[in-house]
Amino acid sequence: MLRFLTAGESHGPSLTVIVEGLPSGLPLVEEDLADQLARRRLGFGRGPRMRFERDALRLTGGIRHGRTLGSPVAIEIVNTEWVKWEEEMSAAPGEPTRRLTAPRPGHADLVGMQKYGFDDARDVLERASARETAARVVVGSLARALLGQIGVSVLSHVVRIGDVAYEGPRPGPTDQGVVDESEVRCVDSETSSRMVTAIKAAAKVGDSLGGVAEVVAYGVPVGLGSYVHWDRKLDGLLAGALMSIPAVKAVEIGDGWRQAEQRGSEAHDAIYRDDQATTSGGYGRRSDHAGGLEGGVSSGAPVIVRVAMKPLATLNRPVLETVDVASGESTVSFKERTDVTAVPAMGVVAESMVAIVLAGEALRKFGGDTVAEFVRNHEAYVAHLGSAPSTARPL
Repeated sequence: MLRFLTAGESHGPSLTVIVEGLPSGLPLVEEDLADQLARRRLGFGRGPRMRFERDALRLTGGIRHGRTLGSPVAIEIVNTEWVKWEEEMSAAPGEPTRRLTAPRPGHADLVGMQKYGFDDARDVLERASARETAARVVVGSLARALLGQIGVSVLSHVVRIGDVAYEGPRPGPTDQGVVDESEVRCVDSETSSRMVTAIKAAAKVGDSLGGVAEVVAYGVPVGLGSYVHWDRKLDGLLAGALMSIPAVKAVEIGDGWRQAEQRGSEAHDAIYRDDQATTSGGYGRRSDHAGGLEGGVSSGAPVIVRVAMKPLATLNRPVLETVDVASGESTVSFKERTDVTAVPAMGVVAESMVAIVLAGEALRKFGGDTVAEFVRNHEAYVAHLGSAPSTARPL
């Protein structure tokens, strides 16, 4: 089983992540992790904080000479701005220089203060911050490396920012570089330009924008997940993982919302025999309405998930009404450094969460203490799937 735990605050000395369950022998180069973290920082509409909050990595456990050891992997993401926050965020006994007592609507501030008995919103926002997702991207990089061993690739692209939407063909498994060349990570240049215009308009009035990113996983073999147990259904695992991303409010698999309006005769993916479809055991689908998942199990078709992010709760022109919990008086929410939109970055985080779920289910399905064993088990399974239907027998 693949699992991970993150620790650390947004302006603390570092974020730490511990990953358990990776087999031994997985090649791991620090530069690959750094490249994925760099993708998370980019995107038109990001604020100046992205130029300050650089990601310095320390690989502190579970790795030797560029390969995993099979033991838990520990990685630290150092906050290069820590010197500016050392007094305010110190772990030593003391008092903050300024308490934040006007919680922001739409953020975890007020509910977190009530839940844990805090009188300072910073005790909440530092952990609720999307900065924590940097640690998830690191885990996602490890998961992607493992999935790559069995021919699975995961990419994302932005399909909506505000009211500007892209409805053209989705990028293929080798198009991630093309997507990342766009300053909003949209594969279509004309739509990208309109998205940038919308972001500029929102920035001009100090507002923020949400949007939608689509994640596509290619090469996923049939059989990941389960129709037997409710808590192992692959669509449920993906939805839960993606909904855990800060500011994400909806997840759609395949044509989920559209299918609710259709008749059954047009909403489902017809099946045909395709001897070239190795990941699906020689069967193909005429369409992709189901998003590569049927009954909680991967079908061998591309897994397609859309993730909707609300506008950021911190505004450059604070106008949202709130209450100062110290005085009880009505006021407006406070301002921290913020972005106009983080949808392009959210897509990278969503990629990571999809990769983590798929890697976990691949490990559950194929097992193996070493990468070589994991790959052999996958190859044997795919070879069995390729047997003629009349001669196929359970493994």
